[in-house]
Amino acid sequence: MDAIRVPRSGPGRPRVRPDRVIGNKGYSSKAIRTWLRRRGVGHTIPERSDQVRNRLRRGSRGGRPPAFDQQLYKRRNVVERCFNRLKQWRGIATRYEKTAESYQAAVTLASLLMWT
Repeated sequence: MDAIRVPRSGPGRPRVRPDRVIGNKGYSSKAIRTWLRRRGVGHTIPERSDQVRNRLRRGSRGGRPPAFDQQLYKRRNVVERCFNRLKQWRGIATRYEKTAESYQAAVTLASLLMWT
């Protein structure tokens, strides 16, 4: 996540810290949650079933469950679904275009056709 740079619309340095991260159960480790908390990044990551069982087994020493927003989690794969729809276009999936400009033009054209 340190390599992510989000450009600003106006002058200034690019943003390097997102407001919130939405992940699946693969990112549910305590180390990742601690790292995000130290950086001040909100997160919506569901707990794995073994983590829930272990926390419940420990009783009051297991701590409270991490916060989880179900409505936000339902929207986690919007971008992924968009890429999957774009990959249905053969030229985009196989990257026939030789230059980045022509590939971007093909992605833009496919996006416009999907949108209409």
